[in-house]
Amino acid sequence: MGSPEPAQAALAELHLHLEGSIEPETLREIDPALTLDEIARETACAGFDGFIRAYIWVNRKLKSPSDYAIAARRLFESLEAQGIGYAEVTLSAGVILRRQQDLGAVFDALSHEAARTRVAIRWIPDAVRQWGADAAKPVFDFAAERQNDGVVAIGIGGIEAEGPALWFRDLYARARDRGLRLTAHAGETTSPQSVWEALEIGAERIGHGIRAIEDPRLVEHLRERGIPLEVCISSNVSTGSVASLQEHPVRKLFDAGVPIILNTDDPALFDCTLQSEYELAAREFGFTPEEIARIAANARRYAFAS
Repeated sequence: MGSPEPAQAALAELHLHLEGSIEPETLREIDPALTLDEIARETACAGFDGFIRAYIWVNRKLKSPSDYAIAARRLFESLEAQGIGYAEVTLSAGVILRRQQDLGAVFDALSHEAARTRVAIRWIPDAVRQWGADAAKPVFDFAAERQNDGVVAIGIGGIEAEGPALWFRDLYARARDRGLRLTAHAGETTSPQSVWEALEIGAERIGHGIRAIEDPRLVEHLRERGIPLEVCISSNVSTGSVASLQEHPVRKLFDAGVPIILNTDDPALFDCTLQSEYELAAREFGFTPEEIARIAANARRYAFAS
């Protein structure tokens, strides 16, 4: 088999959390008091609950706009070194507001860093679903107001079982009317019904979505409507969303005709890169170079800025 590497100039990533991309060296740049041992201990992901704890711990280290700027600068340097030319970066805006930080000042710092990189950066502010629609509304409003500054979409993340997508139906409808594109985490840790509900409120892409494989009618719907899944293999294994690597449904979903996009999700927490995800797909699931190229092309095809 030939190399699984897609055309480097065309690499794009669509499901990438800023806060989950912060490498240990960058955390120490932000907070020099941290040790590598402490970082390794606090960011170890044992199951989904462990991932949430690690994600919260990292967020608490981001105390100022300059901290976010450092995180973004190092992420963009990494993306550029990997040959990634386009990235949609999810920002935990709901967390920033919950912590009573100045979201506008944080985003201004991030925008300044985005303007300095050769990577085309677009932003997806993310609301925390378990905190409800009222807490999410300021995130949606902010996203709409900052579309001229690189925001292309809005999303919801967090704990699926504690925040049904249908809570956000009105917010999604309003966001669409205001020109935002729509995505949602769904079908990662719960059931196909979560994906159906995300589609019902208007999601154009599904973050993760791997539980769709459990519902043949949903698989057919995704295939016929050309609705892509933002698949994150290493993430799903690390969080226990799948029982094992071998049981991950990425191959079955692809063979069923569902549009697949490969992503890293939280690369610092899951010790992966976009290239390593392509290599993993080829090595463990038998994706050929031609199939890898199709998946890479999907990232360009389904990008919200395209």
